[in-house]
This record gives sequence, structure tokens and C-alpha cells, in this order.
Amino acid sequence: MAKPVAFVTGASTGIGFEAARKLSSNGFTVYAGARRVDRMEPLKALGVQVLSLDVTDEASMRAAVGRVLAEHGRIDVLVNNAGYGSFGALEEVDLAEGRRQFEVNVFGLARMTQLVLPAMRKAGRGRIINVSSIGGKFYEPLGAWYHGTKFAVEGMSDALRLELKPHGISVSIIEPASTISEWGGIAAEGLLATSGKGPYARQAREMAATLASTDRAETSTLPEVIADAVLHAASSARPRTRYPVGRGARAILALRRILPDRLFDPVVMLVLKRVAAR
Repeated sequence: MAKPVAFVTGASTGIGFEAARKLSSNGFTVYAGARRVDRMEPLKALGVQVLSLDVTDEASMRAAVGRVLAEHGRIDVLVNNAGYGSFGALEEVDLAEGRRQFEVNVFGLARMTQLVLPAMRKAGRGRIINVSSIGGKFYEPLGAWYHGTKFAVEGMSDALRLELKPHGISVSIIEPASTISEWGGIAAEGLLATSGKGPYARQAREMAATLASTDRAETSTLPEVIADAVLHAASSARPRTRYPVGRGARAILALRRILPDRLFDPVVMLVLKRVAAR
């Protein structure tokens, strides 16, 4: 039986890179796409096919999906991982940046899904794996745009799960907690550039310290652990609808379910301060 074919977006670093590696080493034919193609060179040694992919560019997305379909006639698994975090006070973030955040995190995910679905429906099977975040269930100050995109991914994935079930296609959501990567440092820099001065400066400094701490093992989870959840969603006979994974993910989501907003808000602030202080 032919190897299942998986396509991973945002595979130049972190979760996407490790997911591509993990899938390849577990019997999948893997295509990995990202803008920074040079960062994916190590994946080639594992037999991963590396593609240039910009999820804000229609021609780029069409070309990438078209190549996979031309070479294999199908895509069995799509891992929508491409995304970034844009932080700053809602008052101060330019609307163009807010739109770009949604363009990458939501519309890019949606368009990639649209492009692979005809082949999946024809085959009568397939798996869509959307990398969201526990940030799609809770919130942080100065993160309105980022959390807005992740809340959108959660709702979109739930609706998609129901509409695709009759076609034999499953939808799973990966909900990582803080993960060791360059993501937090980049987000912190953007936050300080946007809101590091002015009325939100104190909050911005505190939140930036929290974001920057995500590259430390004592506060975050290795991306390989998140990739294990992606592999399970891609290969299990009964994939879960959600995979909260990483340090503190289940505890935070449990508290969000049982606490009213007035009690959960102080919990969020306490956690952020403790993380920043480490």
C-alpha cells in the first residue's frame, strides 16, 4: 500500500519542522512548505520534499498543492501550521497589521484547506489538522489580534468537522501551550515596537518579558512533544477532535471551563507574572 501523503505548512522551524520530521520518520511521504526554504534544508536528508510556500499568496498556494497532486494524485493529511503572533494594544496596532494577522493565521489556513478538499472528497478520506493554541480558548492583555485569530481557528475547525464528516474527512485541532521556539522572541519585539511607549508601556514590558521567556525549558514545551500530537492525529484510527498539549495546557483549559471571567482574569495575570519572573 502506498505511503500516505502529508503536507505541512509553516515547516521552517518549531512545530512545523518537527511535525514534518516526525511524519516522515513514521511512514508518511511528506511535503513541507514555508517562505524560508533554506531553513528546511535539514529535512531533505530525511526524504522530505521541501516547497516554497506563502499562505498569503494565491499563486504560491496553488502551485504547492498542485505539485503534490501532480506527483501523487492525492493529499491524505494537511497540517495547517503556518502562523505568527502579533501583539500590541488594540488601540495602537495598525489595522493593516491586524488584517495581516488574520490573513496568515485564518485565511491562509482556510484557503489551503479549500485547495486540498476536492481531492480528499474524491478519495472519500482525509485529515485536516489545524494547529491552534490554548490561546484559542483563553486570552492575554495586548494580544487581541492574535487571540482573535486563534478563537476563529477553533470555531472554523468545529464547523468544518461537522460538514466534512459525511465525506470521510476528519478535523483535529492541536492546542499547544507555550512552545520553545523563536516565536515568542519575535512576538515580544513586535509588541515593544508597537506599544513599548505611551499609555500601554508598563503592560507591554511585562507581557514582552512573558513572551520572551518561551525559549526556556522551565516555562515551555519542546516542539517535538507537539509533533507527537500531530502524528497521533494523522495516524490514529480514531483521531481526537482536540489535542491540548504542553506544559500547563490542560490545567489552564480546565480552569477556563470552570471559573467565571471575574475569577479567571486574575489567574491569567498571575500566571503571566510568574512566567515572566522565571
